Amino acid sequence: MSRILLYFLAIFFLAQSVFAAPPTEPLRLSLMPVPDSFPAYVAEEKGFFKAEGVEVKLLPVGSAIEREQLMQAGHIDGMINEIMSAASLNRERIRVKVISIARAPLGDSPGFRLLVGKNSPITTMKDLAGVPIAVGRNTVIEYVTARMLSSLPKDAIVYQSVPVVPERMQLLMSGQVRAAVLPDQMGVAAMAAGAREIVNDLTIAQLSASAITFSVAALEGKTAAVQAFMRAWDKACAEINANPEALRPLFLQKIRLPKNIAKTYPIPPMPRHVVPSQKQWDDAMAWMKDVKLLENPPSYQDSVTDAFLP
Repeated sequence: MSRILLYFLAIFFLAQSVFAAPPTEPLRLSLMPVPDSFPAYVAEEKGFFKAEGVEVKLLPVGSAIEREQLMQAGHIDGMINEIMSAASLNRERIRVKVISIARAPLGDSPGFRLLVGKNSPITTMKDLAGVPIAVGRNTVIEYVTARMLSSLPKDAIVYQSVPVVPERMQLLMSGQVRAAVLPDQMGVAAMAAGAREIVNDLTIAQLSASAITFSVAALEGKTAAVQAFMRAWDKACAEINANPEALRPLFLQKIRLPKNIAKTYPIPPMPRHVVPSQKQWDDAMAWMKDVKLLENPPSYQDSVTDAFLP
């Protein structure tokens, strides 16, 4: 082979390496250690992400504040959050879109439970009128509580701010608060220790839900990867719904549960192929306006898309 031909071949392969498309960065997903996040861990464990040809980095976080800060800073592509969280991120411009419901009250598995102590005289929702209810103020729990108690006069619903969930449970069990709203897994643990349930969000299943939310930048710049992620997520949901007990070791490894229910807590079923409805969005926006969290809520059309459902 002549030196001239070798020279041109070298130039050709150098150009190929210089102008080749850079490898696609992995999708970065922020997760709190709650049941809503479990399908992502199943998809990782079972190889569903790999089978769909997408690399996903699952980034555990300890709080909603940390999760939102990561999104605002552009350090993550997606997260499991709530409708109100997505709306708040979109208050000035459309930064994110909800692409699916992550978890909703299904079957016998609510998302949240309103509880009283084991010796409480409260037995019905009417008895809660004027009783301080421990919640996280300006959070999805306050919203869910307001909707679960919508049969009461608005001025009869009284909130007591206890933002840290384990502390809220402890105060309920010690009798220092008369009523509290807890995520399902904490509620089940409290009931196992003697607390009593007054109502849960199965009564408002059409409103209560967590969401899968991605940045607009990721949806536009990593479209195929997000679509592949959603196919893997759906496979994981099918696996959970078909045989949840087979996944309990992984569930106990990835999801934070009180020790007294580790072996008995029912792994909740997962919804599939559904985004929040216009009614869900509009109701959440109405509440956010009412409590002055948002003055001009973003629209459903700008903030929710079903284009990425499997």
